[in-house]
Formats: sequence, C-alpha cells, structure tokens
Amino acid sequence: MGSTRLYSKGRVLGHKRAKRNTRPNTSLIQIEGVATKEDAQFYLGKRVAYVYRAKKAIEGSKVRVIWGRVTRSHGNSGAVKSKFTSNLPPHAFGASVRVMLYPSTI
Repeated sequence: MGSTRLYSKGRVLGHKRAKRNTRPNTSLIQIEGVATKEDAQFYLGKRVAYVYRAKKAIEGSKVRVIWGRVTRSHGNSGAVKSKFTSNLPPHAFGASVRVMLYPSTI
C-alpha cells in the first residue's frame, strides 16, 4: 500500500507585480496538474504551506512553515494568487509549496 498524500505540489512563481512595482503581500503559485482557470477553481480557499529549513533549531526542529491560502486564479494558465501570514521571502521564488486538499468544499 502506497502513502496517501494530502496535498498537491506547487511552485512559487514570484510576487504579484506590475512592470516596475512588486506587491509582496500576494504570491503567485503554479499548481502541478492545473492548466486552466476552470481547474484552478477547485483550489480556491485551500491552504498552502511553504516548508523550509532554518539554521537554528526551535523546540528541537529546524523545519519551519509559512501558511497561506489560495485566494483567486491568475490568468488562463491555471496559476493562482495566494496570501501568506507573513510575506514569502524572495529566495522562495522557484521553491516548492504544498497545496493542502483542505478545507474541502465537496
């Protein structure tokens, strides 16, 4: 029996931005297997976790998480906008995130 994963993989594309100004309070995420705006509708409201390792251990663990939520779709390619509790740092661009399959609307 294989493991049951409770999240979809995603990739941080960057911050929401105009030509010159960046808006770091909103991050763009491409979810694996999502290619259209209609596919992205399923993920609206789902929680997103950016998991990373830090140098200093806190309570015995070096793993940290920044939580966020998918807010709306972005464009026609299936990318989504999401807001995190604290803005994602620029070194997270290109990093993977976990798009949880909860809260569920089905």
